[in-house]
Amino acid sequence: MLRLLTVLSFLLLSALPVRAEEVVAGLSQNRVSITATFVGSEILIFGAVKRDSPPPEDNPLEVVVVVEGPSAPITVRKKDKRFGIWVNTEAMELAAAPSFYAVASSAPLEQSVSTLDDLRHLISVERSIKISENPFNIDDPREFVDALIRIRQKSGLYKLLESSVTLQKDTLFETRVALPANLTEGEYRTRILLTRGGEVTSEYETVINVQKVGLERWIFNLAHEKPLIYGLLSLVIAIAAGWGASAAFRMILRN
Repeated sequence: MLRLLTVLSFLLLSALPVRAEEVVAGLSQNRVSITATFVGSEILIFGAVKRDSPPPEDNPLEVVVVVEGPSAPITVRKKDKRFGIWVNTEAMELAAAPSFYAVASSAPLEQSVSTLDDLRHLISVERSIKISENPFNIDDPREFVDALIRIRQKSGLYKLLESSVTLQKDTLFETRVALPANLTEGEYRTRILLTRGGEVTSEYETVINVQKVGLERWIFNLAHEKPLIYGLLSLVIAIAAGWGASAAFRMILRN
């Protein structure tokens, strides 16, 4: 029995993949503060590849970087022109869609990651969006997913940055990902993946914290935690602003 267990343990250890390459990476900043003057930020992602043995020469290394914002359900509506008026005709609720998504790669994404590993690791933006299990009365759910991607690409929230990762001597790499001004507060999951022949060989993950600070943080907390006080305060400010503008206008007329 002891000999049998030894043989089985050896077979199991032999079946485990050997990690010949490992990512050692860092970010220029792990925290982004949203203030009244915030116009966006740029994150430098850099690192190196740690190896236990020389790399294979016939299978080039590729690097893929994914930055993903907080996900939330969203309803996508389709508009059609009826009697000369654009109206909502169909709607589909997506189970989850990231508020921000950027994919940077050292080569074209189709060359860097195979379809199978894209399904396994959810790398492309299409794989990051989760469709509801039962999309009733929807003939083509992917049409709504494509529409969401197209809209958020125009607003700079979804980005495909192919061949933007600089890779030197199959060891050192770096890339820059621009974060727009209309960021959603939360944790931004950042992944760095090494691939060979389209297969992911190593993965490193860290987090970028995006948070409102100062007066913006105080107003945000007040609106969500004490909505009654926030509403009354907004009303008082609006009345005071109207009275101040009226008084200034009367003073100008008198002069």
